[in-house]
Amino acid sequence: MSSTRNINRAGYLRESFHYFHLRDTAGQELDFHFHEFDKLVILLSGSVNYLVEEQSYNLLPWSVLLVRHHAIHKAVIDRSRPYERIILYLDRRYFERVFPGAGLMNCFDQADRDRRCLLTATRDQLEELEEAIAAYELAAQDERLGAQTMRETLIIQLLIHVNRLHATAPSRGDTGGDPKIRQVLSYINEHFKEPLTVEALAELFYMSPYHFMRLFKAQTGSTVHAYVRQKRLMNAARLIREGVPAARAASDSGFGDYSAFHRAFKESFGVSPGKMME
Repeated sequence: MSSTRNINRAGYLRESFHYFHLRDTAGQELDFHFHEFDKLVILLSGSVNYLVEEQSYNLLPWSVLLVRHHAIHKAVIDRSRPYERIILYLDRRYFERVFPGAGLMNCFDQADRDRRCLLTATRDQLEELEEAIAAYELAAQDERLGAQTMRETLIIQLLIHVNRLHATAPSRGDTGGDPKIRQVLSYINEHFKEPLTVEALAELFYMSPYHFMRLFKAQTGSTVHAYVRQKRLMNAARLIREGVPAARAASDSGFGDYSAFHRAFKESFGVSPGKMME
């Protein structure tokens, strides 16, 4: 079983997919983070609220959460209840290369565009999900010739079920969380390139700075400064991957001091901005 590191970029995927079935009482709580791969979460039991970008999703048993690569997210877990879930890490480049035109990752893209990341299944769809998971977990114990190919085939079947679920199932939407903080997160996502201070945001949303900071931390588990910085770093990394020079990417993402940007970037991504494209 792989483990994730408590850094801004969490988890590494060196295979086409990695399947986890986790059971514990506390869960592994990370601060806001992102992955280079797509992530699928199926809650089996427990109580957890997922913050994905500016949306807040209250997961119920057998709800399916789709987290697209680079989406900033955080799980807020009720530690008083046992927490069981299926987590699937997926390397989309592999699936798109090996199965071109199949659209296996379309559900993640559409969920990200629609801000509709949480799905619920009908009774028939739920039975299909349960059967797909049971079949994979049985195959996971098989070490005979062709077992890995069989497991991969079953993951593809699971992705087909999830895509069909996304196309037909109603969403539970962004339930849970303080509506004012959801508005703040949405505003930050649209204006993170601009100067943003606690005082200015608090005034904009008619709160005292002290109350605003406490409410933001309670709802997100992060400080305002850390969340804004992460949004800026993510944008800068995207620009650098697209070929924009690091200094310009920093400036275009809201960083006024390049040396501070360089330190924060290396801390977050593990490499300097100049090394990201090498």
